[in-house]
Amino acid sequence: MNERVLVTGADGFVGKYVCRKLIASGFIPHAGVRTLQLWPELQRVVPGLTEYSLLGDLNANPELRGPLAGVSVVVHLAARVHVMRESAGDPLQEYRRVNVDGTKSIALAAVAAGVRRFIFVSTVKVHGESTFEKPFREDMTPNPEDAYAVSKWEAEEALRSLASESGLEVVIVRPPLVYGPGVRGNFLRLMRLVDRALPLPWPKRGNCRSMIGADNLADFLVHCVHHSRVAGQSFLVKDPEDISTRELITRLGQLLARPVRLVPVPEALIRLAARLTFKEEAANRVLDSLVIDSCRAQQDLQWAPPVPLDDGLAATCRWYRELTLAERAKAS
Repeated sequence: MNERVLVTGADGFVGKYVCRKLIASGFIPHAGVRTLQLWPELQRVVPGLTEYSLLGDLNANPELRGPLAGVSVVVHLAARVHVMRESAGDPLQEYRRVNVDGTKSIALAAVAAGVRRFIFVSTVKVHGESTFEKPFREDMTPNPEDAYAVSKWEAEEALRSLASESGLEVVIVRPPLVYGPGVRGNFLRLMRLVDRALPLPWPKRGNCRSMIGADNLADFLVHCVHHSRVAGQSFLVKDPEDISTRELITRLGQLLARPVRLVPVPEALIRLAARLTFKEEAANRVLDSLVIDSCRAQQDLQWAPPVPLDDGLAATCRWYRELTLAERAKAS
């Protein structure tokens, strides 16, 4: 194929998977990194990766056309994601600066450089924070609730406007929670919690959540690089199996060989405690349901996620064990 694909945020969690998948599929990934210090480690974990450019702050980089020379497709992953300890005085303004203005900057440079296709990784959260009777579908009215989701939706709208004016092929991908070896954030915190084997207060009522393994997300993004029917489309993608948080904790405990003790507690009491400790948003993410319908990706594009949920969780737990061993060795 020998097509050159610029991956912004290549040094991030999902970016590494995308670069590896591009190489395996015969493409030439051009890694967009935030700082030069990140390149040696990225090259180490992605064998065969040879090209990179320093993108830095997309809003403050006047030389974006250079990294786009000879590029036919952009996979745009660079973003400001959830900040656990927010320090910005106006979080929405900061999210917009990076996720909206930064996206427009790289997209405009892509048009000027003659790039054919721009794949934007958004979030399922543009549809809302939870589902009730029906899963989210691409044709549902957006309902972003927090600053991160609002900024992603506004970036989508800006890209659609640019596509109509320029002819740039825009593809929007909205994943749910992404997990896999190298994961950070809430999923890693959940694994550490399970590993401690402490009794966990948990409601009897079950929920259901969609997730996607990083390998599966990377596979779909590379699918979008070359597929002829993706231009102008939005896609929700997930693993084949949805899972309750209770079942996820149980499977992680089995894979980590740790006992899981879920103590029945009324859900209302858990939510009250979360509200009083300013952790209501975190509680909602583990107690509420969030299910998506990925039929458009599977039927229209004939795509199927290659890695089953159990295999993805097993690989993540093996990586977690290696991580904890390395942390203990470093601390001793």
